[in-house]
Amino acid sequence: MEKTVHVSNKGATLDTNRRNFLKLGGAGLLVAGLTLAGCRNEEMAYEQPDSIFDLGTGDVGILNYAYALEQLEADFYTKVVNNFYSGISSAEKQVFIDIYNHEVIHRDFFKAAITAAGAAPTPNLEFKYDGVDFNSRTSILATAKALEDTGVAAYNGAGKYIKNLDYLVIAGKIVSVEARHAAAIRDIINPGSMDFAGDDVIGSNGLDVAKEPKDIVAAAGSFFKTPFTWKEQGIG
Repeated sequence: MEKTVHVSNKGATLDTNRRNFLKLGGAGLLVAGLTLAGCRNEEMAYEQPDSIFDLGTGDVGILNYAYALEQLEADFYTKVVNNFYSGISSAEKQVFIDIYNHEVIHRDFFKAAITAAGAAPTPNLEFKYDGVDFNSRTSILATAKALEDTGVAAYNGAGKYIKNLDYLVIAGKIVSVEARHAAAIRDIINPGSMDFAGDDVIGSNGLDVAKEPKDIVAAAGSFFKTPFTWKEQGIG
């Protein structure tokens, strides 16, 4: 069945540890991601087709699915770092900058990987943030938490559909970084608590929550302004 998605403070030591925690994941991903992607054409332009874009099927469909989500996260953090909320601490500011850099790497990797596979990447998407106040610390952190938790669940749920083992390996690396982001954001919201691995995201089996693509689309679809389609049986 075809579905249309409507692009409808703590001590210095803990702050330093949180930043190192994020940087450790980002550095390894940068090397692995760019190696797998190979030569990237940064000047390549993509003209959006007149018709509604379809994500495709098989591994390409999964890559485009991930690319759409990474575009959303990169766009959100771009807005955050270009307009930090009033009173933000230097530590929180650096965490957001680190996450922003990671998400841009993720986004660019998927575009390169899809192109290298000989397929058309999802066009540059537009987003909307109804109800998000970019001047509010509470609103920004709540949105970041929702996006990171959703991102982790999305990768966990889609991994079983990936056939190419190279793609599966890099997806595993990326989801580990997304989980670092989620933990860092949760720790900022409620410092020193167990929320970084809360029962709402870690099951009784000790594993992260996994969600099917259709459930992720339902959860994140309100952020998308650009319409696109995907065939559930093609991804799943």
